[in-house]
Amino acid sequence: MRRRALITALAVPALARAQGNAQAGFPDRPIKMVVPLPPGGATDIWARLVAEPMAAMLGQPVVIENRAGAGGMIGAEAVKNAPPDGHTIMFHIANHAQTPVVLKRFPYHPVNDFSFIGKFGTTALPWCVRGDLPVHSMREFRDYARGRALNYGTYSPGSSGHAFGQVISDHDKLDMTAVHYRGEAPMLADVLGGRIPCAFHSMTGSGEHIRAGRVRPLAVLGLDRVPSLPQVPTMVDEGYPRELFGRTGFIGVFAPKGLPAPVNARLVEAFRYAMHLPATLTRMRELDTVPQYLGPDAFKRDVEEYLAFWTALVERTGITAEG
Repeated sequence: MRRRALITALAVPALARAQGNAQAGFPDRPIKMVVPLPPGGATDIWARLVAEPMAAMLGQPVVIENRAGAGGMIGAEAVKNAPPDGHTIMFHIANHAQTPVVLKRFPYHPVNDFSFIGKFGTTALPWCVRGDLPVHSMREFRDYARGRALNYGTYSPGSSGHAFGQVISDHDKLDMTAVHYRGEAPMLADVLGGRIPCAFHSMTGSGEHIRAGRVRPLAVLGLDRVPSLPQVPTMVDEGYPRELFGRTGFIGVFAPKGLPAPVNARLVEAFRYAMHLPATLTRMRELDTVPQYLGPDAFKRDVEEYLAFWTALVERTGITAEG
């Protein structure tokens, strides 16, 4: 019995040393960055913007893997269940907190089940109509929409585009129905193809078409106007309630809960490096994305606050979806 206890006592420090050596050598293979939305949309574009400089810092490729479905929950759940060794991370947007609340399905908790690597920034979401619709303001849109049964596009059920489109419909007493897509790119294709008349778009995914006039922005979520479209008012400027339309979401990098401290620190360092490169910041501004780097603790608080805001919004409006 004493001999077995002695062997166990010797084995525990040896195991700890082995784990420590493995962590010190992190990463020892390519890192998978899961994007829980399809390729071609804003989230995919942003993720690729930081993947390359993170790879340069870490000395291993950072490979994007698009795992779309269920408003981002499929990819997020896969990351939650991945080994917490730092070789699987996630680049995600506010859908991470929104979709579970709207769908009333919680395969993960948006805060408690993840490690926080850092916040990327925010982006304005303009409410847009097809370029051939005879409306140029929210007032004209209300007049046009009343008495019509309109579909509006969303890039996933439970997303900002879904919820705030419904809030517009409720606030203005319209008859709008959400049509859900698996990402912004297929939604945009249907808007341009004439099948969907209106939707919230991102400047990153749709800015080229917005600036070309194929999609016309009427007003913007949040309190700040789009830098490249200063003539477009915010929803609050247009008289919509600040407590509903005055907040934007988040964009950032997560990992499975329970990362060893040295691994977590290495990922934080690499993401911070990517976020402070002049080339990254320049490209973000070109995409009308507001750089807003936050470290892990501040980013976690930001997501907690947004989750509380979103939960209250859903309870207030009664927004639900299936997906």
